[in-house]
Amino acid sequence: MADASYPPELRYHPEHDWARLEGDVATFGITWHAQDALGDIVYFDPPALGAQLSQNEPTRRSSRSRPCRTSMRPLSGEVIEVNAQLADKPELVNEDPYGAGWMVKVRVADAAEAGGLLDRDAYVAALEE
Repeated sequence: MADASYPPELRYHPEHDWARLEGDVATFGITWHAQDALGDIVYFDPPALGAQLSQNEPTRRSSRSRPCRTSMRPLSGEVIEVNAQLADKPELVNEDPYGAGWMVKVRVADAAEAGGLLDRDAYVAALEE
């Protein structure tokens, strides 16, 4: 399992998801806190390519066993890539939640939505409350 960390370049949803923005594409995953709370990830149920995601809409993402963890989508957009490695190695989410354990990439519909996400310091402060 990865050591606790919260990279400063990411934006965080209060429900323990993260987004890495690169131009009009965002990569999504779950935070170290989320994967630690879940324990060993054994299953990942991604959205379909081309699916339209809405910010703050609940989605099933991953689980130790079924039932799945429900989380909130950090930003709106179209799914353009799914981390295919997670089908065979969902434990990558535990091992490297901000690297090899990313979940999906989306073409962001409204970049202004990122302003509603937390920076690292605000997210860590929320965890300590």
